[in-house]
Amino acid sequence: MDNIREYFQFKELNTNFRTEIVAGLTTFVSMAYILFLNPTVLGAAGMDKGAVFTATALASAIATIFMGVVARYPIGIAPGLGVNAFFAYSVVIGMGIPWETAIAGVLVAALIFLLLSLFKIREIIIDMIPEDLKIAIAAGIGMFIAFLGLVNAGIIAKNDATLVGIGSLGAPTTLLAIFGVIVTFVLMARKTPAAIFIGMILTTIVGMVFGLIDMPHQLISAAPSLKPTFGVAIAHLGDINSLQLWIVVLTFLIVTFFDTAGTMIGLATQAGFMKDNKMPRAGSALMADAIGMTTGAVLGTSPTSAYVESSAGMAVGGRSGISAVTTGVLFIFALLFSPLLTVVTPEVTAPALIVVGVLMASNLRDINWDDFAIAAPAFLIIIGMPLTYSISDGIALGFIVYPITMMATKRAKQVQPLMYVLAIIFLLFLYLTMH
Repeated sequence: MDNIREYFQFKELNTNFRTEIVAGLTTFVSMAYILFLNPTVLGAAGMDKGAVFTATALASAIATIFMGVVARYPIGIAPGLGVNAFFAYSVVIGMGIPWETAIAGVLVAALIFLLLSLFKIREIIIDMIPEDLKIAIAAGIGMFIAFLGLVNAGIIAKNDATLVGIGSLGAPTTLLAIFGVIVTFVLMARKTPAAIFIGMILTTIVGMVFGLIDMPHQLISAAPSLKPTFGVAIAHLGDINSLQLWIVVLTFLIVTFFDTAGTMIGLATQAGFMKDNKMPRAGSALMADAIGMTTGAVLGTSPTSAYVESSAGMAVGGRSGISAVTTGVLFIFALLFSPLLTVVTPEVTAPALIVVGVLMASNLRDINWDDFAIAAPAFLIIIGMPLTYSISDGIALGFIVYPITMMATKRAKQVQPLMYVLAIIFLLFLYLTMH
């Protein structure tokens, strides 16, 4: 046990096994929705939902355990929201590309990802991003996940006149989420240990009492077969033979790269892991994601990404890799106890997302708002993420504007050459995704 504590730096991180396991459980519960949401999204593309469920659980487990053991960060990895919708609705349904070909495109992007990680190119890119923009990414993610939480709660809803507006606050499920938000806010204000996790449990119990959350009909069920999706990506690699498909591969690569990089920077900043504007062991953390994406493609799921919901685990004290290992092991157990996960409804996770948004927004104080050349791109990143419903699109807006405002103030030489390259790449990326 002492060797484990030493390897995971418990003393330096001021943590212990109990805290890490509770944190890992909290992160898992916050991420568990993807086990059911991902099969629904990819099922729309014609993929077998049962196979996608199993692929999602296994890819998440492998990548997250690697993250915990090798990179030693409390960060969970699973198929990313947004990129799975791009896979199903834009590529398969919109472009008419068979899902078998699309999943082969994911595998090609994953292999390129793996090479970029092996040669530490991803790490170099992350290190060259200015500190103020890294802080903006963290704050922007906070705004984005708080927005997600408010939408999931039904507090914010679509409005034809104003795009978004106040939701139906009298709806029973919305009232349940509001109860969860208030309870969690009170627990957080009183500095109660594991406040977010306790809030989720209390919300679940109240939901069951009032019949808003169904009691699971059984405790254990066998994991669905992987046969319909396993190895399909490898068998269809030869289908990646047109400019259109290579643009799809490039989009998978860019979206996943910056979703993960942005999320990791945001989480590392929030938890205080950043040292001299660099993320220690960034290479290992990025490799975990690359392995998850490659494994997921072979098993049969869309690209994986680091999850912002990991901040829920960090908020209850998770600081070491034991937290991620716990989350990863729970993904394996989830294969057997899938009926129990039906109680984790959007109303249950919404309060956690909103609270974490509050915590991450605290990063705003560290941005140099007095320097407009910095403030403008930082602001676009922060507001762009929730308004475009995409971490990578928010980053794109800020990264395109940053070199322009710096050149306007005759500080072009202070901009890393790579930031000019990224600005051009993002311009092309936005142009290609709009056409």
